[in-house]
Amino acid sequence: MIARFKDLCLDASAPRSLGTFWARVLDGELADAGGDDTRVDPRSARSDAESIWVNEVPEPRAGKTRVHLDLRLPDADPAALLAAGARLVREPAGDAAWWVLDDPEGNAFCAFGAHEDTRPGPFALVVASTDPAAQATWWAGVLGGTVEHGSGSASVVGAAGFPWERWVFDGVPEPKTVKNRMHWDVELVEPEPMALIAAGATLLHEPLDEAHWWWVLADPEGNEFCAFAPRPIG
Repeated sequence: MIARFKDLCLDASAPRSLGTFWARVLDGELADAGGDDTRVDPRSARSDAESIWVNEVPEPRAGKTRVHLDLRLPDADPAALLAAGARLVREPAGDAAWWVLDDPEGNAFCAFGAHEDTRPGPFALVVASTDPAAQATWWAGVLGGTVEHGSGSASVVGAAGFPWERWVFDGVPEPKTVKNRMHWDVELVEPEPMALIAAGATLLHEPLDEAHWWWVLADPEGNEFCAFAPRPIG
């Protein structure tokens, strides 16, 4: 294990507004993250890894959503999400027994109806991938966990720090072409990301200054993620 899952980050043109939407969706509280940035802390979270940092960026959203959350609804349909400002993209159809929606800035996510003995809220992080098995195997090598293979997909279960049921890499034909609007952060085991780079990650940015004290890297398919030095103990 080289690192553990830390949290999610979501790029936004209007972070306060988008954060407010996701706080309603996740039954969360908004926390000030400096400037116009904010953080959504779900009230029912079992760890800090369920928080989502919503950060202002200058560029508008472009391209397909390649990283999204799958949510289990507390109700039979997504009426509450639509009332909160989501846009319906697709109704359940055939084997795809879920709704596809966009948040107010056009980021897609999936919503599944309430089900007995399931907890409302996110249950999977889904990443579009041209080689799902290779991606799942790589991330299991970084964060630990078990790889499970599906039809056209592969999942990591039990990764260190990962707060949801599974991390799904879903097969798609098209490669990544633009920066992801949602990315994940990891906390390193060692003080620097040399083991990650040796494993196949690409270093995009060194820490910029004392206020931006993390490394920005990309996985083998170009998905950006941030790596933080381990927190001091005690």
